[in-house]
Amino acid sequence: MEGLQTTAPEPFVAADQQFHLVASSLAKLLETARRELGHNQEAAKASLVTASRILQAEIERCSGVNGSTRGGLAPWQIFRVRTYIDSNLHRTIHNRDLSTIACRSPAHFSRKFKLAVGQSPHAYVVRRRLERACHLMMTSAERLSEIALSAGFSDQAHLCRLFRQAFGQSPANWRRERGIPGEVTSRAGMAENIHQG
Repeated sequence: MEGLQTTAPEPFVAADQQFHLVASSLAKLLETARRELGHNQEAAKASLVTASRILQAEIERCSGVNGSTRGGLAPWQIFRVRTYIDSNLHRTIHNRDLSTIACRSPAHFSRKFKLAVGQSPHAYVVRRRLERACHLMMTSAERLSEIALSAGFSDQAHLCRLFRQAFGQSPANWRRERGIPGEVTSRAGMAENIHQG
C-alpha cells in the first residue's frame, strides 16, 4: 500500500498537465476560428475541424481510462501506458516498454491495446505526436525542424509526411492558414538581424 501512495500523485500530475495542454490547444484553435470567421471561412473551418479532432481524441483517451473495452486492457493499464506515452513523445517508444508498463507480453499487449483504444500502439503514438506538433506550432515560433524533434519525429520530412497523411496539407501551410508565426517569420527576422549587423 505504501508503494501505491508514493507513486499515485505522479499520474495525476501528468493528467493535469495533459488537461492544460489540450485546453490550451483548443482555446487557441477556437480563437483562431473566431478571428478568421468573418474574412477567411476556410481557415476558420480548418481550425474547428482540428479542435474537434483533438477534443474527440481526448474524450476517447479519458473514456479509455474510466472504462475498459470488453476484452481490452484494464483501465489502470491504459492509464499507465497513455501517461508514459505522453511523457515520452520526444523519445523512441518501443512496444516492449509499453507492454512492460501494462504487465503483458508484447504480442498480447498489442492485441489488447488495439481492442481498448481502437488503434495499434504505433498508430496511437503517431497520433499523439501529431497532436503535440500541432500544439507546438500554435504556441511557439520554433522552426518545423525543431518542432519535429520535440514531438518525437526523426526529422522534419518525417513530420511533414505523416502530417500530410493525417491533415491533407503540409505543416507549414496549416500553420500559415492560422496566421501563426513560424519558420518564415523566424527566418525573415534572422535575415533582418544579419543585414542590420
